Amino acid sequence: MNVVLNIIWLVFCGVWMAIGYVVAGVVACILIITIPFGIASFRIARYALWPFGRTVVRKPTAGVMSAIGNVVWIIVAGIWLAIEHAVTGALLCLTIIGIPLGIASFKMIPISLTPLGREIVPAS
Repeated sequence: MNVVLNIIWLVFCGVWMAIGYVVAGVVACILIITIPFGIASFRIARYALWPFGRTVVRKPTAGVMSAIGNVVWIIVAGIWLAIEHAVTGALLCLTIIGIPLGIASFKMIPISLTPLGREIVPAS
């Protein structure tokens, strides 16, 4: 079932969301200081392409620097990516088939706002 949902996700919204994360990652990699944001954005772009069967967990080693970085990320790019997920999720929920996809889009809002200090792992 995960494969079917991932294929539908990829066709309807995964590519566009991944492009948004890649653009944010490229912009973040322009400056040396913001390269960790770019790496996190590229990691989330892979997750945005194929989200079903994987989940996001907090890293136990994340500290104060991750929290400070997340505040900067929210201001610079996180809010726009979260809005993208919210709008896409609302549009996907307009159809019966799109409801699981819309829920998945809503579940990606927290990682779009605070990507540092989290990791993507298999759901099993």
